[in-house]
Amino acid sequence: MSLKSYIFPDTAKVKFVGGHGGRGCVSFRKEKYIPKGGPDGGDGGRGANIYLVASREVSDLSFFKSNREFRGKNGEPGSSKKMHGKDAEDLYLHVPVGTVVKDPNTNEIICDLDHNGKVFLVAKGGKGGLGNSNFATPTNRVPHYAQDGEPGEEKNVLLELKIIADASLIGFPNAGKSSILNALTNAKAIVGEYSFTTIKPVLGVLSNNEKAIVLADIPGIIEGASKGKGLGNIFLRHIERSNFLIFVLDASLDPIKYYNIIIKELEQYNRDLLQKKRIILLNKRDLINKITENELLSYFNGLNEKVYSISTFDRTSVEALKNIILELVSESKILV
Repeated sequence: MSLKSYIFPDTAKVKFVGGHGGRGCVSFRKEKYIPKGGPDGGDGGRGANIYLVASREVSDLSFFKSNREFRGKNGEPGSSKKMHGKDAEDLYLHVPVGTVVKDPNTNEIICDLDHNGKVFLVAKGGKGGLGNSNFATPTNRVPHYAQDGEPGEEKNVLLELKIIADASLIGFPNAGKSSILNALTNAKAIVGEYSFTTIKPVLGVLSNNEKAIVLADIPGIIEGASKGKGLGNIFLRHIERSNFLIFVLDASLDPIKYYNIIIKELEQYNRDLLQKKRIILLNKRDLINKITENELLSYFNGLNEKVYSISTFDRTSVEALKNIILELVSESKILV
């Protein structure tokens, strides 16, 4: 089984069909002493609308991977005595906050479900047909005709999830992003000594008494990711919503080389990502000597990068980093 088959579902092509409107009724009034009553057929009920609702309770699009088509219920037909058919109950489907609804042919954004509770009408139910009571005229007092209900709207869409986080941790596999996220927040990202331990974005909340921000651990980028290599650009889209980027580099494994690769991959995927505020974390500083650490700090300072060295085994550096990130990311949120 390929690595990509393990990746959490963040895209899905789905077909939505609104409910069919109920048929109008052909009926004539029949009461004692009124042998020739007029038409009294009622209208059909409206078919169900289908709505998408952004919800924090949903984390991915797996439900839509296993259910590729949704149909609203049909409206009930009208009946005699001008009784209106019952409208069908609307269908509400929950998607993760950050889901973008796109036209699958043009890739045009139809709706961005970017905050909790936002609702989008994706497929409208059909109108109910008119009963024969609507068609009586002076020249046709006994119409034997009623309308069929209208079909519901049919819509094929692409659902695409973009994780919403204030800041994203990005770097190569095994750079220590998950360990940093766990140290900084309440997250429980899996940590392991093999590539692609993280195969889906993991969120954590970093907070103090005054501020709170959401951090995302984005699965490892490798050279060629912007062209689909490794985990490909599947996860690069999640970085787009973040206001702030945190480059995580393994200080013991040629961090300058990997810094340049990350810059190149982000530029090739979306040049605008390089305009976002960012810092560099030289992780695993416990694996290098002080001279090398200072040389690396000096190098990145020379590039006008904000750079900090850290070891997740050193609680003092972790606590200091918490305050730095809270302050910088909070400032970037105000500027956006």
